[in-house]
Amino acid sequence: MAFGTQDESDEVMNEINMTPLVDVMLVLLIIFIITVPVMKHAVNIDLPRATNQPEDTKPQTIRLSVASDGSYYWNENKIDDESMLARMKEEGAKDPQPELHIRGDRDVRYERVAQAMAAAQQAGVRKIGFVTDPKP
Repeated sequence: MAFGTQDESDEVMNEINMTPLVDVMLVLLIIFIITVPVMKHAVNIDLPRATNQPEDTKPQTIRLSVASDGSYYWNENKIDDESMLARMKEEGAKDPQPELHIRGDRDVRYERVAQAMAAAQQAGVRKIGFVTDPKP
């Protein structure tokens, strides 16, 4: 056998080899034959019905006002410092927690508002807002 000569079997094939294509198609056919009966077997389940309307359970709002003389008003009822802390602890234990809206008078010392915020923090009230009047 010489290195420089060409054999008849070494020529380039001009036709498409169909064997790999047929092999792939047979494998896919077998996969579909196996999976189709599995997909047809279903269990009938009576599923529960649910509505997608959200429930509007708004927690109550507590209005804590600080008057110009430093006195506290719980929903327009005057209270002292000790009973305010007790009421805040009561409200902080509720679920859902009510919102605390603090309204401070323009002439009150900031210290009284800060004491109300500290009492709310000690009581575990997490939702605190401040009420202000808009500028005319």
